[in-house]
Amino acid sequence: TAVVGSFFLMNKAPVARTLQQFAIWALIFIGAIGAYGVWTDMRYDLLPRQSVLENGSIEVPRKADGHFYLTLDVNGEPVDFVVDTGASEIVLSPADARRVGFDLQKLTYSQRYQTANGIVAGAPVRLNQLVVGPIVMTDIRASVNSAQMRTSLLGMHFLNQLSGYQVRDEVLTLYP
Repeated sequence: TAVVGSFFLMNKAPVARTLQQFAIWALIFIGAIGAYGVWTDMRYDLLPRQSVLENGSIEVPRKADGHFYLTLDVNGEPVDFVVDTGASEIVLSPADARRVGFDLQKLTYSQRYQTANGIVAGAPVRLNQLVVGPIVMTDIRASVNSAQMRTSLLGMHFLNQLSGYQVRDEVLTLYP
């Protein structure tokens, strides 16, 4: 309190004006912090999620959470995936499976997967078509997860059918 009191005694401006200027600078500071946080979120949402290059390869920038997200057309419907090299299969969330035409009540959840969250049941399915840029796969095996998931997983079964892929400078490149 002594520091604040001496500031007001040494400052020739009226107290109300000093408090007003302090409030303005505090709002500018808070606004700058908020703008930085919003920009950090927005730049990953506004910048392209994936780009098809002239040679047909696809570049996917790493998002702030450290993952690579890719949108593929599955049976004609856009589906967002997280690229997961720890997953062996292509795994659809129940919501995405329903959107691309599967009746969840008619699926048989006969597969068991060991995940970071424990053992999860999956229903084997076949996808008529999987498309991203120039990459087109037909009659591809996948699984529908029995538990809710935020995002479908694009596992090694997909990546191993490409001619190659690499991660360099925060960008995943897929080669058809």
